[in-house]
Amino acid sequence: MLPDKDGPNGGGGVQDGPGTEDPSVTLFREYLRLKTVHPEPDYDAAIRFLERIAEELALPLKKVEVCPGRVVAIITWVGSRPELKSVVLNSHTDVVPVYEEHWKHDPFAAVKDEHGNIYGRGSQDMKCVTIQYIEAIRRLKAAGKRFSRTIHLTFVPDEEVGGHKGMETFVKHPEFQKLNIGFALDEGKQTCRFRITVRCPGSPGHGSRFVENTAAEKLRRVINSFLEFREKEKTRLNTNECFTLGDVTTVNMTMVKGGVAYNVVPAEMDVSFDLRIPPTVNLQEFEEKIKAWCKEAGEDVTYDFAQKHMDQNFTSTEESDPWWHAFSSTCKAMNMTLKKEIFPAATDSRFIREEGLPAIGFSPMNLTPILLHDHNEYLNEQVFLRGIQVYERLVPALASVPPLSGGE
Repeated sequence: MLPDKDGPNGGGGVQDGPGTEDPSVTLFREYLRLKTVHPEPDYDAAIRFLERIAEELALPLKKVEVCPGRVVAIITWVGSRPELKSVVLNSHTDVVPVYEEHWKHDPFAAVKDEHGNIYGRGSQDMKCVTIQYIEAIRRLKAAGKRFSRTIHLTFVPDEEVGGHKGMETFVKHPEFQKLNIGFALDEGKQTCRFRITVRCPGSPGHGSRFVENTAAEKLRRVINSFLEFREKEKTRLNTNECFTLGDVTTVNMTMVKGGVAYNVVPAEMDVSFDLRIPPTVNLQEFEEKIKAWCKEAGEDVTYDFAQKHMDQNFTSTEESDPWWHAFSSTCKAMNMTLKKEIFPAATDSRFIREEGLPAIGFSPMNLTPILLHDHNEYLNEQVFLRGIQVYERLVPALASVPPLSGGE
């Protein structure tokens, strides 16, 4: 569930006096201050933080180093029937870089303004959900609850840079298999991601001449093809009231490389694109479209993928599915209206689904403008606290799903 696109600029929170802030909010702000930001995230600080949390919860924490310097932390609350498939609450510990000059507050100070808006990189993506999971578990344990299914909280690195040294590697690790997953919650049901670089070779020469067959001419044709397609998809989105961003293919040109000097016509120029493709699109046919654009651009134009996700597995959202029924019926009981969307970003849950396991994305952030990866990312403290209450209801429902028919 994404934040509301047209929500107000904040909520009903007020600045607390000394010692009056909710401890859950204090913990959230502490986590936001950890600089787990790329390109050099302080993962050690995150692990120390999670070790302390596990000790407070009196739950075991396991550390799995999936790549050098990349550790997945797992906090486990064993159920009364541990042989049943487990529930995973997944979140990532890293956050994207910031342009500090565009922020009204230090993005790693977790400043809370007079409206209760808490500013910080990761306040929406997705340190809020991490702490909401933790605080829901804390409250449920304090109330003496225990559920039939085991609950694993997984904290994964490198989601924001593609997950290659995080979840993508972890799902192939023996420790992942030991989790015995039945269902996972994460931050998004998403499109497939293509990250592609098109390479345009051409004739070099002196900058004073009309050199034929230049790399720049081919580059222009490639850019035009991608951006014309982008405009068509944008028009589809804007002219169909039923469409959301996840129903169309988004295309953005993100990098251009080439040239060594002003007076030298380069022998090659490269352009890179980030594409998010909905699961309704035939990916093989879409790649053929890319091949055609490259061929039309000129001789020897090639492309290669930095990322190419071809898996288009869906997680069932039919009421007959026991996991979805537990999720949706609990939301309805809280008078929450669910709108099923394809999340336009790509999250770690795609790797879980590629293993044939059901996973959906849900972030309880209503009445909040979407500021993921944007300047001045914030979350109101009342919205944050309400999210904990939501997970207090969702986690028991999912962890109490009866044994599935046909055995587990």
